[in-house]
Amino acid sequence: MKFIHLTDLHLVPPGGRLYGLDPSERLRAAIADITLHHRDADFVLVTGDLAHRGEVASYEALRAALDELPMPYHLLIGNHDHRERFRAAFPEAPVDANGFIQQVLETREGPFLLLDTNRPGTHAGWLCGDRLAWLYASLEACAEREIYIALHHPPLALGIPCMDVIALTQQKALADMVARHGKVRHMFLGHVHRPVHGTWNGVPFSTHRGLNHQVALSFEAVEGIPGTHEPPSYAVVTLNGGTTIVHVHDFLDDSPRFDLFDRRAESAASALDLLGRGRHGPPPTVN
Repeated sequence: MKFIHLTDLHLVPPGGRLYGLDPSERLRAAIADITLHHRDADFVLVTGDLAHRGEVASYEALRAALDELPMPYHLLIGNHDHRERFRAAFPEAPVDANGFIQQVLETREGPFLLLDTNRPGTHAGWLCGDRLAWLYASLEACAEREIYIALHHPPLALGIPCMDVIALTQQKALADMVARHGKVRHMFLGHVHRPVHGTWNGVPFSTHRGLNHQVALSFEAVEGIPGTHEPPSYAVVTLNGGTTIVHVHDFLDDSPRFDLFDRRAESAASALDLLGRGRHGPPPTVN
């Protein structure tokens, strides 16, 4: 099975710009690239922060853009989203008994539990008692099955202080449930606007850059959130039995491509390298 993982779109109303960029233009470029190269994908998963300020016009623009995809899409909400306005634009989006944007998505490779970690008034992630009860019941219903979980907020500290303070709040509660189930194959995350991969209590996880702006890789910054215009990306994920492969694609990259076994390309690269060094040659080697 193959699917596309997008995250942190941060759409603003049509014609608007955010941090000097047009989020809608970035989304259209991603959709065009996905449509051109990955029509065979089963679905697109978007892990939250769909709109930057939760405006109605942003969700309407999002719907119009995503409806151009040749495959289904499944949406989570993040801390920048507005639950009621999202539901007005996407009334068919599955919700639990308490109105949270949560579902168990059945796929050919097993269930995906898609969680709602939005709490109005804070950028930190939140799983209230009702949402934890839903998660517990869903995990029980999936007992003995290998599953995948997607949520916007990382349930762990990633070593990026400015983002760690607004990660998921109920980390231990989620960790206990995941450990009790024991068969979570992978967690797909958003929120941090960075490509980060690892394991959490033995469970692999991955998250990626957003489509508009990024968070700088800083292990020191604690005041504010340093932003960058690093290139956007999406992930191409393949699942096959017990194997999960996550390819990160910088879809706006336009650097030259060439055959590494073509001697002409190798010679051209060597010539450019010599020109770059100048007539004085390479710097001396320090032993």
